[in-house]
Amino acid sequence: MKKLVLLALPLAACAHLPPAPPPAPGPNIDLDLIDRRVPPCKDFYAFACNGWIAKTNIPPDRALWTRSFSEIDERNQALLRETLKADAAGKGDARDPDVKKLGDYWTSCMDEARIEETARADLAAQLARVGEVKDIATLAKVLALLQGEGVDAFFDFGSGQDFKDATEVIGQLDQGGLGLPDRDYYLKDDAKTRAIRAAYQEHVARMLRLCGSCAERPEEAAADIVALERKLALVSLSRVARRNPDNVYHRIDLAGLEKTAPAFPWADWLARLGHPRITAINVAVPGFFAGLDRILRETPPKVLAEYLRWHLVDSLVPALPAEFVREDFRYKSENFTGARRILPRWKRCMASVDEALGQALGRAFVKETYGAAGKARNVARVKAIEAAMGEDLARVGWMDEPTRAKAEEKLGLVGNQIGYPDKWRDYGKLAIDRTSFMDNLLRARAFEVQRDLDKIGKPVDRSDWDMTPQQVNAYYDATLNEMVFPAGIQQPPFFDLDSGAAANYGGIGMVMGHELTHGFDDEGRRFDGHGNLRDWWTQGSAQAFQRRTECVARQYEGYAPLAGLHINGKLTLGENIADLGGVKLAYTAFEKEQAGRAAPALGGFTPEQQFFLAYAQAWCGKLRDPYLRLMLVTNPHSPFRYRVLGPLSNFAPFAKAFSCREGDPMVRPAKDRCEVW
Repeated sequence: MKKLVLLALPLAACAHLPPAPPPAPGPNIDLDLIDRRVPPCKDFYAFACNGWIAKTNIPPDRALWTRSFSEIDERNQALLRETLKADAAGKGDARDPDVKKLGDYWTSCMDEARIEETARADLAAQLARVGEVKDIATLAKVLALLQGEGVDAFFDFGSGQDFKDATEVIGQLDQGGLGLPDRDYYLKDDAKTRAIRAAYQEHVARMLRLCGSCAERPEEAAADIVALERKLALVSLSRVARRNPDNVYHRIDLAGLEKTAPAFPWADWLARLGHPRITAINVAVPGFFAGLDRILRETPPKVLAEYLRWHLVDSLVPALPAEFVREDFRYKSENFTGARRILPRWKRCMASVDEALGQALGRAFVKETYGAAGKARNVARVKAIEAAMGEDLARVGWMDEPTRAKAEEKLGLVGNQIGYPDKWRDYGKLAIDRTSFMDNLLRARAFEVQRDLDKIGKPVDRSDWDMTPQQVNAYYDATLNEMVFPAGIQQPPFFDLDSGAAANYGGIGMVMGHELTHGFDDEGRRFDGHGNLRDWWTQGSAQAFQRRTECVARQYEGYAPLAGLHINGKLTLGENIADLGGVKLAYTAFEKEQAGRAAPALGGFTPEQQFFLAYAQAWCGKLRDPYLRLMLVTNPHSPFRYRVLGPLSNFAPFAKAFSCREGDPMVRPAKDRCEVW
């Protein structure tokens, strides 16, 4: 179970524009961004960020833009682009075994002329491989082929640690197969949702027409596909319900799966995936698979085939001719992102390389950007954040002693990975050439599927990362009880080796505190220090925790980023708890480091005020309305503004630093104030 900091965005496709220079790294705290017309006790986000908001436009090819994540990522991509250009020209590091693969993959993706010339024939060959679906048995054969190459259809399957035995890697079978971003898009009946559903059906029909051989009557096929997906949505668990780990853990193994959904030949499907010996399986949502069994029996084979062809085509959009790419962009822009221009080709190819050969690309990135001094400083900072959590656990009055002892034990077992993995991924079995981008894409996806499935039945590999080193993000993994902080996020404005403690604790320290708090949020607290799903809480402490989390949910449900659309306090609960805890832990560690030391003021701001400015300015950002609407339905993170206002309005040291008083908007009334950790 991962908790991510970054808000992920769908990438768009190609345009012929010269690359703009990446933004230069700015200071962790930029005094020019402060709007002194806004009292800090009235709206601290506006106070800290209005200057940035006024001078910043969301690039036309983006759905959002931030001072931190977006600008860092832009710099990272510009650096990696030069690396890939050198690799493609045969000028890369000859000692690196993956340089040629990186160069060949990049070249095949950037060769638009060849894609326009050959991609239709490549697609026809892929569709021919799919063949006919005559019954459920042939469906299983085709499905194994597609899922083995990363195509999302009907359900998801991969590896994962057993929630109840974190030393064991088992199969994880889960709901899936939807073309819209969430099951609610199929089920809600308001005017906006109905319009998006209609737009999706029209988009499917357009793509099937472009495909040519995908369906005899594209409009009818699109209607059948959307109707089939709606049936899958009806038996799918909601995002909020899935936040409870108990709701997605049902280890019934292969025998139990065969009883739950007897119409599907599960053993044959596993054999065709290349893993006939897998029997240990967590069926995350048994009700979904019981429903799927009925759906497969009731759906005509022709509709099943059209559904599979559609999902194959949709998965291959990055490798298809421009007319497919333009239609894909049109649909997503109008309904979900609001972006006004397709991303440049090189950025789309950068994303594809990162997906296919991310750790190979990461080795070059680390050499260019990540020094030993920065890593050492942040290793020490993580330890300081953990010490602050230890102090917090010792002081928490609502937790009884037996639960406190278990919490302290879990904290002592938290693992940390900082910068880059100790063991780099081996891509030796992945074949890449310059002949066909579509073939490279499918081979890379098949490589990753098999790499993942090969973990089942083997010891847990704690050296394996779920992110690349260049990623501007971080995560906590509850089943490993481990935090991971890639080198990509350890840059200004989150971290600067030359900046003071206030700026760095308000930036990267906040990220560290956020991830550590995830180990003790409403999901993470259910796992023990070894990563096992186990109730280690007494009833009294669990009830006290529940009361505090209900306060957080109520607070965020009161925020309405769009007229008539409020934040879902239950969906975002874990991230909001992590933000509340993250700022507290970072501030506690900062105070301890600064104790007894003279620290200079910056632009008239005390070190304490600087901490909060660094925190807020890391969240300066802008969102287009269509993407904000999508985010409020599907994203477990609150929008940027509320990641500042929410935590700080509960935090007494902030009020003290800026002399805020009861009644000020940035000070929640005492009866409504929320504190979990």
